[in-house]
Amino acid sequence: MLCRTRFAPSPTGLLHVGNAYSALLCEQWAKQHDAELLLRIEDIDHTRCKPQFIDSMIEDLQWLGLKWPEPVRVQSRHLDDYRAAIHRLRGLGVIYPCFCTRKSIQREMEHIALAPHAEDGSSLYPGICRDLSSGEQARRMERYPFAWRLDIQKALLKTNSPLHWRDDDGGMHSADIDHDVVIGRKDISFSYHLSVVVDDAIQGISHIIRGQDLEPSTGIHRLLQVLLGLPEPTYIHHKLLKTTEGERLAKRNSATTLSSLRQIGLCPEKLGAFLLNLPEPIWPFEQESDSTQDSEILRLLGNS
Repeated sequence: MLCRTRFAPSPTGLLHVGNAYSALLCEQWAKQHDAELLLRIEDIDHTRCKPQFIDSMIEDLQWLGLKWPEPVRVQSRHLDDYRAAIHRLRGLGVIYPCFCTRKSIQREMEHIALAPHAEDGSSLYPGICRDLSSGEQARRMERYPFAWRLDIQKALLKTNSPLHWRDDDGGMHSADIDHDVVIGRKDISFSYHLSVVVDDAIQGISHIIRGQDLEPSTGIHRLLQVLLGLPEPTYIHHKLLKTTEGERLAKRNSATTLSSLRQIGLCPEKLGAFLLNLPEPIWPFEQESDSTQDSEILRLLGNS
């Protein structure tokens, strides 16, 4: 059977060395397993994704040495696939419309003394809209914007056995889910959870290689796969590239971009060798680019 994985960035900004680390790990695994590596552009969140970043992302990845078959799947061109998945979940009776704002959810959580554990404070949903009657749901849907939430208890009753996900070593991990997650959002219509599950099935992805920060989402994805009758992939969650202070590299904290490294003449092969041979995934350079920092990067990694 052909093994296939994917690298799936979102065009919310320029790619940085943390993205490069993940992409190179995907490529390395694909070469080791004689597998196919696909590129997918996850631009479904039009409130954050910008078309102008897609070309720069592709240029950066080509500079890094990655190759992939065409055409590249771009999520925003396949909305009907996600609508069909929502329609099927509605038919199963496992999703319900939620009319809450983030602020109202936060107020309700504070009222019942539930402390949020996600960065946006909205992952633990107390079920405010779960038990609305069908008539009340219909009335509100005509008047107010809403999101689709997965009713976890109803959804789990549709599975025939305890839910697990499988890693590359054959280990089985319990698919723990502690809240009714949003799978269709008011502002972008479809959530990350729903879209990636549908995409991975359509593209025949056998192995999903991604950062440890996405491991908590894996249980949700396995549940959606079971509900939608989709294949079960194998999951590999790699360590995240971090700063010397232990902070995850990210666009929001001005992580070193690949375009800046291209501009100073860094050799991409040497960058790749450096990242893939780190004893621990730590980027030892300051985030903000300046002449002193650029000289230090070139001194240690070499130029082209």
